[in-house]
Order: sequence, then structure tokens, then C-alpha cells
Amino acid sequence: MKKALIIVDVQNDFCEGGALAVPGANEIIPYINLLMEENEYDQIVLTQDWHPANHKSFASNNGKKVGETIILNGIPQFMWPDHCVQGTFGADFHKDLNRDKVTHIVQKGKNPEVDSYSGFQDNNHFVKTGLDDFLKYHDIQLLEIVGLALDYCVKFTCLDAVQLGYITCLHFNGTRAVNVKPDNGKDAIFGLLQNSVTVLG
Repeated sequence: MKKALIIVDVQNDFCEGGALAVPGANEIIPYINLLMEENEYDQIVLTQDWHPANHKSFASNNGKKVGETIILNGIPQFMWPDHCVQGTFGADFHKDLNRDKVTHIVQKGKNPEVDSYSGFQDNNHFVKTGLDDFLKYHDIQLLEIVGLALDYCVKFTCLDAVQLGYITCLHFNGTRAVNVKPDNGKDAIFGLLQNSVTVLG
């Protein structure tokens, strides 16, 4: 069975000192590097949040405060600080992430009108990123998923992977949660377990 490692959004803005830093984010990078070193993956894919500066998930573009929620194109949208703006340092992959074996990069969140937490599609489920096509083309059946952040982009990437028919595993030591609310990370794990995602220690 062919397998791929999906590394979600290990970018400067989500790491220590970034615009939307995830607590403990930097701790997962050595673990992810070790996974790539010790395992034989058929494909290693990076997802990259890649927002235009006018993205409507940014509080600054809506006259709102970070943490508020608006309705954007019919669905609730949490208001984030500006982050991962195309071509900025914050959007770059963290320098400590070993990219030597990476075979593919998927950019998401490029449409200013809709956010894209999942590595597979936007939040409205209208536009696909091409990740599923890439994996199917290479006959990948098993996905191991790591990255940032557990309670948003990692969670929705895992859920979409299951829906698309992949055997889906999350490495608990390879992810961290934003925890906008204190239990968001824990709730995400429970939700993933209930949706046929295997959580590895």
C-alpha cells in the first residue's frame, strides 16, 4: 500500500514569533523531520497557506477585531490576524523543516472571498486544491498527517481525507492546537477519532 506524509502549514506565521503563532509549534518540527528520515513515504506533500493581502478572513479587511465571527459567503468565518500573506516571510516554510524529500507543494487560501482550512478544498467545498488528484494519480491509499494547527487546518485536512476514501492517520506528536477556546485541541482529537481517523502517539 502506497503512503504519503502530508505536512500542513508549517510556516513562519504559525510558529514562534509569527503573526498567528500556535503554542508549541516549533516543538513538532524535529518530530516531523524524524518521520521523514526514518520512514519510506511514496510522496511527501507540504500544504501552504497562501493568502492575498485583501483576504476576507483577516479582521483588518473587515473592520473587525481578531476573534470576532462574521458570515462570509454564507458560512461563519472566524476573524484572524493578517497571516501567511503571499510573498512574505510569514508565508515561508519554517527554516528548520527539512524539505529535501518533499515531492509536492499545495497552496491554499488564495481566493480572497473564502478561507481554506483543508489541504483538499476551500471551506465552501467549491474549489479543490488539486491535492486529491495528485494523490490518486500516484495511487496513494494511506495518509499520515502532521502540522498546524490541530483544531483548524489539520482537523479539516484529516476529515476530508477520510471522506475521500484514504486510510487516515494523525501523528499526535506532530501537531499542536491554536486553542482559541481551551478545549479546542482535545475536542478536535475526539472528533477525529469518531470519524475513523487513527491517532498515533
